[in-house]
Amino acid sequence: MPIHDWPTGERPREKLLQRGTQALSDAELLAIILRTGLPGKNALDLGRELLGHFGSLTRLFAASQTEFCAIAGLGEARYTQLQAMQELSRRALAEPLRERDALTSPAQVRNYLRLLLGGREHEVFCVIFLDSQHRVLVMEELFRGTLGQASVYPREVVKRALAHNAAALILAHNHPSGAATPSQADRVLTDTLKQALALVDVRVLDHFVVAMHDVTSFAEHGWL
Repeated sequence: MPIHDWPTGERPREKLLQRGTQALSDAELLAIILRTGLPGKNALDLGRELLGHFGSLTRLFAASQTEFCAIAGLGEARYTQLQAMQELSRRALAEPLRERDALTSPAQVRNYLRLLLGGREHEVFCVIFLDSQHRVLVMEELFRGTLGQASVYPREVVKRALAHNAAALILAHNHPSGAATPSQADRVLTDTLKQALALVDVRVLDHFVVAMHDVTSFAEHGWL
């Protein structure tokens, strides 16, 4: 049955207006973004199908254009809708980090990194460069590797820190395996980067390891 034939209180848009966003399921929120369904399938059915196919919102938003458009009836227009919404979410989370000390907003940093890295299928190493007041100057994805391994070159991290005139930085990388527990190699790399950056008077404030549903902070565990 088309959504417009449903009782008013059960339609996703009207439900949102009456009860707020938290009252809606993931599929209902997706239905509002998708706006229309496909022949024989309304927008809510389509939202449920997408979640079932990819397994989670994180995987859905991390899907490549090829993966997304391989689903019958979906194409570039819907793919760009979801990508634009995700990028707006990233930018909204990043705005406060540019305006105040990033260390005063650890939850915001975690949410930003989860949205940025949580669903990636390959390991990615990022650096958030900060000014002397620990406000975000820029975030850069510096290295990308195959599943489980990325080659990180300390000299390149130092070079980018100097280029941005950064006073401090936050390191972050993802574990596509799904576990946010740092490996021994992660700890060795962190120490190596700390030593290299100390030579140019740039502090490493934290190193986050990001998985799909969890984020581990080196600083919180006293590993820095």
